[in-house]
Amino acid sequence: MRLLRGVLLAFVALALCAGAACWWWTNQPLHLAAGRVEFNVPPGASLRVAADAAVTAGVHEPGVLLGGFFRLSARGHTIKPGDYAVTAGMTPGDLLGKLIRGERIVLTVTFIEGWNFRQARQALDHALGLRHDTAQLSGAQIMTALGRPGIAPEGRFFPDTYHYFRHASDLDILRQSLHEMDQRLAAAWDARAPDLPLKSPDDALTLASLVEKETGCAQDRTQIAGVFINRLRAGMPLQTDPSVIYGMGEQFTGNLRRADLQADTPWNTYLRRGLPPTPIALPSQASLLAAVQPAATQALYFVARGDGSSQFSATLAEHNRAVDQYQRGGQSR
Repeated sequence: MRLLRGVLLAFVALALCAGAACWWWTNQPLHLAAGRVEFNVPPGASLRVAADAAVTAGVHEPGVLLGGFFRLSARGHTIKPGDYAVTAGMTPGDLLGKLIRGERIVLTVTFIEGWNFRQARQALDHALGLRHDTAQLSGAQIMTALGRPGIAPEGRFFPDTYHYFRHASDLDILRQSLHEMDQRLAAAWDARAPDLPLKSPDDALTLASLVEKETGCAQDRTQIAGVFINRLRAGMPLQTDPSVIYGMGEQFTGNLRRADLQADTPWNTYLRRGLPPTPIALPSQASLLAAVQPAATQALYFVARGDGSSQFSATLAEHNRAVDQYQRGGQSR
């Protein structure tokens, strides 16, 4: 009897020690092969498979122990497939919590204000972990896939940083960006000043893209928009170089010549009056608002001062003096 009691006490003591050791282990940082270890949990994977994947990737813990902890602690919760990162200081409980909550690795791609659609596509092409479903599609085919057949893609995507999980489609990023621009443009159009010579939100989007490309100093946006609005009202050509450059496409070598201003394209605003047929870039929120809430100004001209800002003039004589002062031999606008 005394022997049995001793065996039982020893067993209880051993169990308590084992429990204490397990409790201690679960609250200790995982041992990692590097400061950050990434691994993939395939769809339908069990807790043990997830644990083994983490161990194979560089979590230096016994797979049996980690998998057993997952099974005992999950309490009926399921884990979500995807790519995960284990970082220094994380405990087994932290890792299990990540798997249950689906806190997968988040990647980003950024569209910069003032970019054209070609540059946005290049950013998608170079984005890590993104599935390139649009690689063989033209701009027109992309717009059809997004449910906008017959709409030119230029300017339709809002410049911002977009988040995605690995293996997401580049088409999904474009869809998010298109939806964001739809919302921003609608809000700007609803807030437009009265009596603008703009017939539609599309006109505002095109004007905003011109403002975006012409603005070198943020505080000049509404003034530049005001000049363009005044020119539209007066029936004057907009004479904006960025639009001419856009129309030249890959023929532009970085130096806009006087002869280029005489070469007709649909975007040559020296030869054609009114707005160009499409936007020429991705306009920012600030440019959208400037286009629909332009400054009340008498200015019809502006010229770059050379420091990013512009000099505005109400008459051609004033403008010519400004050109002479700031840009000898420069083009008038």
